[in-house]
Amino acid sequence: MRPISPASLAPGRGYSNGLLAPPGRMLFVAGQIAWDADARIVSDDFATQFAKALENVVAVVREAGGEPKDVGQLTIYVKDKQSYLGAVAAVGAAYRAHMGKHFPAMALVEVKDLLDPGAQVEIQATAVIP
Repeated sequence: MRPISPASLAPGRGYSNGLLAPPGRMLFVAGQIAWDADARIVSDDFATQFAKALENVVAVVREAGGEPKDVGQLTIYVKDKQSYLGAVAAVGAAYRAHMGKHFPAMALVEVKDLLDPGAQVEIQATAVIP
């Protein structure tokens, strides 16, 4: 994927303004929360939930034959933006552990609620599998 960053925009910090995907198969990953294999939330800790939700996204991408570098877009839904900001260092470490230095186009959206009452974060993705 080739980053697209127009001179008229500030450079992304931890994300890309745009990514141009090569030809491939599109994969749309449903919003993933911090569920384990038994559909139980793994922790009450925001950063731990973020890490598990992102791990679940990457598991779907890998199952489709892709790698984290094939993710072109992430949408991160949080119930409390301040929880995200308060855990940003741990969230960054979790992000790098699962995605390395690949920064897709991203959006952070604060929402009223998520599927599971204990969920604090949900991550949705789009990937292009070569």
